Amino acid sequence: MQQGKAECIYAGNFLREYGKMNFYQKFQGFEDRNVLNERATTKTLHVSLNFDTSEKMSNDKLKEIASAYMDKIGFGEQPYLVYQHFDAGHPHVHVVSTTIRDDGTRINTHNLGQNQSEKARKEIEQLYKLVRAENQKQISKQQIKPVDVSKVVYRKSETKRSISNAVNAVVNNYKFTSLPELNAALRQFNVIADRGNEDGRIYKHRGLVYRILMQRKIKSACR
Repeated sequence: MQQGKAECIYAGNFLREYGKMNFYQKFQGFEDRNVLNERATTKTLHVSLNFDTSEKMSNDKLKEIASAYMDKIGFGEQPYLVYQHFDAGHPHVHVVSTTIRDDGTRINTHNLGQNQSEKARKEIEQLYKLVRAENQKQISKQQIKPVDVSKVVYRKSETKRSISNAVNAVVNNYKFTSLPELNAALRQFNVIADRGNEDGRIYKHRGLVYRILMQRKIKSACR
């Protein structure tokens, strides 16, 4: 938000309007709920609602869709914040909430994406006459910004964000059945996925590490 790449456009079930709260007040709104349940390990919900590039979304429509989505997945009574993000070629918002109810119980999020979220997505597409996710074509290269290798500064947030944007766009829009196929898509954007050493923790837990694919220039001299 400080860099002008995101904007908070709505606060649901907070005591104040989103424009009248600073960062700490927003954070405290979630923390007041989270402290009610010390046993829960997952207390935060983060979802991204993405729309087709052809769809022109006003802030009011984004708020309305986000609110409808939260109602349909069972989080309509929870405090939540809606942020519009300007880091991609398509309209999208991020919604952040807490899984802890006001009585201290936790909302079960197991298979939330496959069950409630998928059903809500289809209903909202029909209700608001949105482009169906199944009909969206694979994004072109121009819609994902390749990581600028010449400007890489390791451990800097901008570099991590660029890698995350590329990975998320590829995973959400390309079909692949193996690691080589995934890397074939990622390489277009100067990113590669690595399983690590076979005796390493990441490999054993079937995880992946995403890193920048550095391009070396080979100099040759003619004698």
